Amino acid sequence: MKQVLHPEADAEFLEVVRHYAAISPELGGRFYDEIEGLIRAACAHPLRHQLYDPPVRRVLARSFPYGVLFVAQPDRVWIVAIMHLKRRPGYWKHRLAE
Repeated sequence: MKQVLHPEADAEFLEVVRHYAAISPELGGRFYDEIEGLIRAACAHPLRHQLYDPPVRRVLARSFPYGVLFVAQPDRVWIVAIMHLKRRPGYWKHRLAE
């Protein structure tokens, strides 16, 4: 299934990659690879992942305090947030109306 990132989710993904890459290029690469893997997993089996705040589902990173929040739609997986798990819960909810 194809993926579509909300523009704000895409921006926050790049921001976090840059943050970790500033600490260490290897760390930035590891974060990027892990989140890309989560997105691929969400696309491969979207209904397998935990309902977080219906209709939003969540898949969690193992090595970083982040999760990918997405909505499984008939023709795509819509990524609404690359969310830090300990900061500002619910900040992304306005994106569902767009």
